[in-house]
Amino acid sequence: MASPSLDYPNGYELSSLYGPVTDEPNTTPLYDYDDYYSVDLDPSVLTCDYGGHASNILPVLYSMFFVLGLLGNLLVLWVILICEKLRSMTDICLLNLALADLLLVSSLPFLAHYARDQWVFGGPMCTIVFGVYHIGFYSGIFFVVMMSVDRYLAVVHSVNAFKVRTKIYGIIASVVIWIIAVAASFPELMYLEISTHNNKTYCQSYPTDEHNSYHYGKTVGIIKMNVLGLIIPLCVIGFCYSMILHRLLTVRSFRKQEMKLVVVVMVVFLCCWAPYNIAAFVKALEINEFIMTSCEKSKAITLSLQITEALAYSHSCLNPVLYVFVEEKFRKHLYKLLNKTPISRLQFMKRYLTQATGSVYSQTASVDDRLTTAV
Repeated sequence: MASPSLDYPNGYELSSLYGPVTDEPNTTPLYDYDDYYSVDLDPSVLTCDYGGHASNILPVLYSMFFVLGLLGNLLVLWVILICEKLRSMTDICLLNLALADLLLVSSLPFLAHYARDQWVFGGPMCTIVFGVYHIGFYSGIFFVVMMSVDRYLAVVHSVNAFKVRTKIYGIIASVVIWIIAVAASFPELMYLEISTHNNKTYCQSYPTDEHNSYHYGKTVGIIKMNVLGLIIPLCVIGFCYSMILHRLLTVRSFRKQEMKLVVVVMVVFLCCWAPYNIAAFVKALEINEFIMTSCEKSKAITLSLQITEALAYSHSCLNPVLYVFVEEKFRKHLYKLLNKTPISRLQFMKRYLTQATGSVYSQTASVDDRLTTAV
C-alpha cells in the first residue's frame, strides 16, 4: 500500500482546486481535500506538468461569485423578511434557498485563498468552512427541487394543493430538506482535518490511512454527488416543469414569458450542474484506472473539472434572479425598499426607481399567482 506521505519522482505535480496549484514539484500531498484533480497515474504520466493556471484564475472567479451571490441572496432575504413576511410555502422555499446559497458562497473566499496558497486558517476553520460548503452544496440543490415541486403544485394542482402549500407545511418540508442535506454531506464531514506536507498545511477529507481507502472514498463521493446532486434532482425538476409546460399550453391566457421562464430554469440548472458532474465522473474513472489517460488527456480532464466546478458555483448567483426578481411583485418590493435607502438619493437611481416602480405597479401579480388564477 502506498503511504500518504510517499514522495513521488521529481517533476510529478498534483493539481487541485482546494489545494494550491504550483509550479514546484512535490509540494502538494496526494491526499488533499476533495482532490478530484489528483490521481495515481502510470509512470509515463508521473512527470506530467499540469501548470499553475488555476491558481490565478480560480481565486478571481470565486471572488466574483462570492460578491454576486452574497449581494443577490441578501437582497432576497431582505425582501422576503421585510415585505413578504413568510406568508406561504413559496416564501419559505425562497428563504431557505437563499440561506443555502449564502452558505455555499460564504466558503468561496476561503476556497479562493486556498486555490492560490496553502490552508492558513487552522483546524477548526477547516471543519467549519468545508462543513458549510458541503451542506450548502447539497441544500441549495435540494431547495431548487423543492421550488420546482411547489410551482408544480401551484400550477398543475392549484385547487387540490391549496391546503398543502401553507406556511406550516413549508416549514416542515424545509426542516426535512436541511436534515437530508446534512446527511448527504457524510462521510466527508467525518474526516475533515488539516495535515502538513513539505512544510505546507492542507485541509483534507476522506480517510488517508490507506491508498485504496482514499481512492474508494473519493469515488463514492463522486458517485453520491452524481446521484443526489444531478440525476435525482434533474428527474424531479424535469417532470415538474414538463407538466407545467403541458398545463400552460392548455391555458388560454398563458404568456410566452412564463413559458420562457420555465425553460430557462431547466436549462440553467442543467448547464450549471451537468458539466461538473460529468467531469467528476470521468475523473472517478481515471482514479480507478477504468480509463487510461496520457499526460495531455489528464490535463484536459483536470482543466475541465476546474472550469465546470467554478461554473456550478455560479448557480448560487443566478437563483435570486430565476426564482425571485423575475417576478413582478418581488421587484416591486425591492424597488420600494431601495427607495427608502440613501442610494435612492443618487439622481440616476432616483430616476430609475421611479420609472421601475411605476412600471411594476401596473403588473403586480407573480408568475405563480397569474397561473393559479388562470387555471
